[in-house]
Amino acid sequence: MSLNRNEKEAVVADVAAQVARSQTLALAEYRGLTVAHLDSLRRQARDKGVYLHVLKNSLARRAVAGTPFEVAKDTMFGPLIYGFSEDAVAAAKVLADFSKTNDKLVVMGGAYAGKALDANGVKALAAIPTKEVLLSQLLGLMQSPISRLARVVAALAEKKGAGAEATPAPAEAPAAA
Repeated sequence: MSLNRNEKEAVVADVAAQVARSQTLALAEYRGLTVAHLDSLRRQARDKGVYLHVLKNSLARRAVAGTPFEVAKDTMFGPLIYGFSEDAVAAAKVLADFSKTNDKLVVMGGAYAGKALDANGVKALAAIPTKEVLLSQLLGLMQSPISRLARVVAALAEKKGAGAEATPAPAEAPAAA
């Protein structure tokens, strides 16, 4: 079913609005995927906050014109599914993880920070831990020295407490008259 001019403009406006909020674009060829597989992929994308859409390439090119994602225009050919995400790694991670379990989905490329990515670049981006994981690792690193210091101080206090009980208290000297 082809779209009329107004419908095409609405699609381009919708995608352009998503592009304005996104940090990452990931492209994958979906040739041969069943409807059930596409539904599963869309469900995973929705859970991760990724905008996943099958678009005509000409409409996608119009939507990314004048944005940092314009550098990916050369990879926009064939039947593609477009993934946009506000999180820097989410779109790449969703498509790369799904392509590991389903060989019909082939990661083609993408864009991040105004630079075009090839398939290996998208997979490398997907290998980066998520923001939540990185923040928890940072917090763990920051807490480590403090918790070690607290354990040492507690051990010293325990040792001094045990040492004070083992040695008798000094007897009071008689008062001088």
